[in-house]
Amino acid sequence: MKKVTHDQNYPVCSIARSLEIVGERWTFLILREALSGSTRFGEFSDALEISTDLLSNRLSTLVKAGIMNKHPYQAPGHRLRYEYHLTPAGEELRIVLGALQQWGDQHCAPATGPSAQRRSRSTGQQLEVAFTDESGRAVALDDVTFVAV
Repeated sequence: MKKVTHDQNYPVCSIARSLEIVGERWTFLILREALSGSTRFGEFSDALEISTDLLSNRLSTLVKAGIMNKHPYQAPGHRLRYEYHLTPAGEELRIVLGALQQWGDQHCAPATGPSAQRRSRSTGQQLEVAFTDESGRAVALDDVTFVAV
């Protein structure tokens, strides 16, 4: 996994550093589409109705940060193009998007209810995003604190 390194002027806080890469609305929506199986520029563009300049910029940022890899492909009779595949670091963002979705379902869902559910592929059971301790047990949110190290 490619890690992005930064100079001493870059934020020390992990949240601030992460937001420098993924903290823009379109980036999260691109990640949502990638986690749903989209890999091609046209697929992202069609699904999101995003300007091509903005999409190109966001994909470039994700590739540079090691969240996606860029792979060439060429359909017969067409020019060379690229597919974008999530790296393991990109796949780990599934947790972040799941947490955002869960929060949105709880606090700002439309009257018709959530547009998607988090489910286990193997069992079909509904899933919740939660903090877990070292033994794998869920920890209540009011028992979670962030401690500086």
